[in-house]
Amino acid sequence: MAAGLLRHHARGRVRVSSAGTEPASEVNPVVVEAMDELGIEIGGALPRKLETEAVRVADVVVTMGCGDTCPVFPGKRYEDWEVEDPAGQDLEAVRRIRDDIDARVRALVETL
Repeated sequence: MAAGLLRHHARGRVRVSSAGTEPASEVNPVVVEAMDELGIEIGGALPRKLETEAVRVADVVVTMGCGDTCPVFPGKRYEDWEVEDPAGQDLEAVRRIRDDIDARVRALVETL
């Protein structure tokens, strides 16, 4: 969700990459539905494993609960967002999570 929202709000001004430490085999269909409500298509995305190189080349790294499993490099800007996991949640709960992430993404875009 964060990557889709960032692409939407940044309008091509930033390069966005998304990955997880333990990615699912597919994007959660309830998340896809919640994002479709905003006109943001993420259904074709494939979850990817977080690679150290992706963090090394990033200027800003946003994590969501990966703790010690995320690579850390000096001089990078890190933000750890504590957000509820949408896995197993109904659409209403996922909308709340989406809106929380959306507010954080909008604030981030303002600082870039």
